[in-house]
Amino acid sequence: MNDYDQKVAKIEMYNQPILEGFGVWLEKSGLTKKTVKRHCENIDFFAEYLIYYEPLSSLDEADNSDVYMFLMNWYPRKAMWASEAHTKSYMATFRKFFVYLNECKQIEQSVVDEVKGTLKENKESFLEAVAFEDDDYEW
Repeated sequence: MNDYDQKVAKIEMYNQPILEGFGVWLEKSGLTKKTVKRHCENIDFFAEYLIYYEPLSSLDEADNSDVYMFLMNWYPRKAMWASEAHTKSYMATFRKFFVYLNECKQIEQSVVDEVKGTLKENKESFLEAVAFEDDDYEW
């Protein structure tokens, strides 16, 4: 196993308790099992982005610029299911996930505020990034 593969494996192991804790936190908040599953799947996919495509970091190292690059660039290009509805789902997930990280003392409140600000300020741009316009497609 090369150095890169070792780093990836280490981050994946590090992220696992964060993912599991997020699921438990969501369940305790009273969300349905289906909603909890969706949020956990969203964060799991975001974790793949953080690991396999630079910046090669763990979930608790993510910040507003990672969220921005994911929603604006990587997710619309890589996810076959990318749509406005799924983008809104990711935005809701990010709001909850960063609050969870803060409540667990894994990130500062300023990071939560920056992520929420990024989501609010760029909402339309994120939705436009996944919108398919028939008029733009040449048949």
